[in-house]
Amino acid sequence: MIHHINEDEELLQLWKCANVNAVDRSGISDHGEIHIRIVSNAALKLLRLLVDGGVQPSIVKDHHMDVEDAEVVVVLAACLHDIGIAVHRVHHEGYSLILGYPKARELLAGIYEEPSLTIVAAETMHAMIAHNAKETCLTVEAGVLKVADALDMTEGRSRIPFETGRVNIHSVSAQAVDSVEIKKGQDRPVKLVITLANSAGIFQVDELLRHKLQNSSIKDHVEIIARIEGETERRLIEIYNPQ
Repeated sequence: MIHHINEDEELLQLWKCANVNAVDRSGISDHGEIHIRIVSNAALKLLRLLVDGGVQPSIVKDHHMDVEDAEVVVVLAACLHDIGIAVHRVHHEGYSLILGYPKARELLAGIYEEPSLTIVAAETMHAMIAHNAKETCLTVEAGVLKVADALDMTEGRSRIPFETGRVNIHSVSAQAVDSVEIKKGQDRPVKLVITLANSAGIFQVDELLRHKLQNSSIKDHVEIIARIEGETERRLIEIYNPQ
């Protein structure tokens, strides 16, 4: 499937068009190919840690398919979840479904036959629509994508929309996240370690990551630790004028 994705010129262009609408026209953070790669890798790592910790993917539980099929779902959903921004940032999840369902079937062609093809495509669509913070996740795979999407938050890559050049809690906190690590937990299968350069980054962790995790299907299997390294915090702004 990765080979199909890398060879698909239409999908690559949709990522570019989405990024034009996001970055150039709306002034928000990157939603293009780099974001896709980050989310895909994070989703795959999250899913594998959950499986190692005894969590059964929904496609295995409900459709009697394999863990490898769950991996296909989370990676494919990661690759398609933001293509709707090529239409518009607002309500992009719905536009992603319109563009994504035929594209998913196209990318899965030759890998699956019916009914497995439709099952994987449908599970992918659910994960895509549920990456919205307010949407309920009905599958483990959807929860994985929702959290993976939020983890692209380091050094200005926040998923919280903010206008570049403006000084506010959104822009300042987005610059305060140094790194995000996905590790095997002790009490839970997954531990997320967020390293902050400044305590303003707590806004990102609380408003973005915690909010998405709480409305996901994997909240009971993930712990979050946010910490500031060093004795002093990095200064992020020189002066703030609210006028």
